[in-house]
Amino acid sequence: MNTMTINGHNAVVAYDEEIDMFRGEFVGLNGGADFYASDISGLRKEGEISLRVFLDACQARGIEPRKHFSGKFNLRVPPDLHERLATQAAAHGKSINAWVLDVLKDQTTGMHECTSTPITPRLVRSRPLSGRSER
Repeated sequence: MNTMTINGHNAVVAYDEEIDMFRGEFVGLNGGADFYASDISGLRKEGEISLRVFLDACQARGIEPRKHFSGKFNLRVPPDLHERLATQAAAHGKSINAWVLDVLKDQTTGMHECTSTPITPRLVRSRPLSGRSER
C-alpha cells in the first residue's frame, strides 16, 4: 500500500487489478472521497478534483471535513507479545506506552509522502480500501 498527499490531505493508493487502474481513497475525512486513474499523474489530477468536490460539499453543509482523532486507541495483543514488549520497553528504560510510541513514530516517518517510491502495479497489493477503523 502506498500513500499520496494532495493539498495537505492523505490518500491511500492501490492498484486494482480487476479494472487495471490505480485507486486512491482519502483517509482522515468525515466521509468518503475516492478517485481512479490509469497513471499516477492522472491519479493526482483526479484526486484534486475528488477532494475539491468533497470539501465544497462539506462547506455547503457546514460539516467539518477532517476527522478528529483523540490520540488514544486500545490494542489487544497475545500475552507472549505483551511480555516481549514489556521486556523491550524496560531494556530501553521506558514504559511500554513510551517505547511503542517511539516504534510507531519510527515506522510511520514519511508515510504521508510517496514521492520517493514510484507506484507501479508490482509494488502495491489489490485489496478493498474501505472498512478500516480509524480512531
